[in-house]
Amino acid sequence: MRRSKVFIGNSHTELGGLICNRLGVEPAPCTLKKFSNGETSVEIGVSVRDEDVYIVQSGSPSVNDHLMELLILISGCRTGSAHKITAVIPSYPYSKQSKMKKHRGAITARMIANLLTMAGADHVITMDLHANQMQGFFTVPVDNLHAGPTLAQWIRHNVPDYKDAVVVSKNPGGTKRVTALADALKINFAMIQTDRRRNHKPYSSMLNLAQAPIFSVASPRKKGARGAPPTVLPAPGSPLNGTARRASMKLQDGPNTTHGTVPSRRKSSNTRKPSQLGGRRPSLNPGEEGEDDVFDDEEDEGVHIVTAHGVQTARVVQGHVVGDDYLEEESESEAQSEAETRPRLQHTDSSVDLKHALGGSVDAEGSDDDDDEFQREKLITLVGDVRGRTAIIVDDMIDRHGSFVAAAEHCRLNCGAKRVVVIATHGIFNDDCLEQLQACPCIDSVVVTNTYPIPVERRIAATKLVVIDVSAIFAECMRRNHHGESISALFEQMTM
Repeated sequence: MRRSKVFIGNSHTELGGLICNRLGVEPAPCTLKKFSNGETSVEIGVSVRDEDVYIVQSGSPSVNDHLMELLILISGCRTGSAHKITAVIPSYPYSKQSKMKKHRGAITARMIANLLTMAGADHVITMDLHANQMQGFFTVPVDNLHAGPTLAQWIRHNVPDYKDAVVVSKNPGGTKRVTALADALKINFAMIQTDRRRNHKPYSSMLNLAQAPIFSVASPRKKGARGAPPTVLPAPGSPLNGTARRASMKLQDGPNTTHGTVPSRRKSSNTRKPSQLGGRRPSLNPGEEGEDDVFDDEEDEGVHIVTAHGVQTARVVQGHVVGDDYLEEESESEAQSEAETRPRLQHTDSSVDLKHALGGSVDAEGSDDDDDEFQREKLITLVGDVRGRTAIIVDDMIDRHGSFVAAAEHCRLNCGAKRVVVIATHGIFNDDCLEQLQACPCIDSVVVTNTYPIPVERRIAATKLVVIDVSAIFAECMRRNHHGESISALFEQMTM
């Protein structure tokens, strides 16, 4: 790369060195230090006039200091008459603050974009933004690279029987990312929804789609009989809409319907419960025959219950899945003791909690990004089938362990998954997150890329951790960008 310079910030020197090795260039000399009063100082030790400058600076635990380093480096290169300045930010800082989650909140990610542009950045290269809409925060071109192809390649080589695995989204907001990975691997996907409990009844007595009847099917056929499909009747208490509504209207007209005589709605002695289906997969199509057929061939008539397949619900207390016999008083006392240790707003009413005193909205409290593993109690629901399969829980970053541990425990303990692999692009691992994932017996592997710096001692101690190198993707993007080539191939074909 002629007439170009690559500067490496202090946030992730290891990744910057790998990128330079891939490009076959030496890092440009610069001095990054702090004055005695805490101010950041940057000295560029080489001429950058009329050259393409690339500054590699990722997010890190010292995000504010390293962000100032990046801005000062960009400004210094602009003052030095650089031809083009590209900020290479593998892990974009403040990306979780990309929307207003609370009243009078700040969209900090947009402010960071404005700072980069005002400092003099002409181009930004990053990977897996928390929300793709963040590209609209910039008035300069943004290349948002994807780690999906690299992660898919790792799954193909390291997950046994990956063709029978299931990609799981730990919250509804990540379904697009999960479906893209599932399409690349040509496998099934599932989704987990975590919701706060709104009453104190045991979850088994609440509405559970895994056990609630969807349709009551009245079949006039006998064993071996063929002919018209059975009439679909709405289950008691269920709303009438679509086909069920039309079927109900036909039943109200009398027994002479297009499907023949309508049998009585009383429960037959031969009717089997969903739990007595012998483990066979229920079919939601009443006219479908085969091994998935839920109709009892030995009975003449009656009402058959068809249940929703692949929906499992469980309780989550203090970030862990618990059984229905878990004491409610114990969970409330633990939540109360935890709440007492948290800071409260200085207010005349001591009962006003910080979250509510700031005027938080319902969306803010129930946000998947701000999930709190120390809430009193939540319900976790898996929509999909992972029984006897490998569950691959995917997200863009791992910063806290609570939601991942709860999802893994639910997949293994309640849904019958034989293996759980947690995969993300950015391994932030705040506080003791990595240690908690390592200690969780329901998680077999934790896979991240090296976009975010992880101390060497933590990587050595975590035997379940796998770090994938993505320096080749950034190096190839920088090379193509310097020579004016297209980078579209990196989004689909670049796998390491």
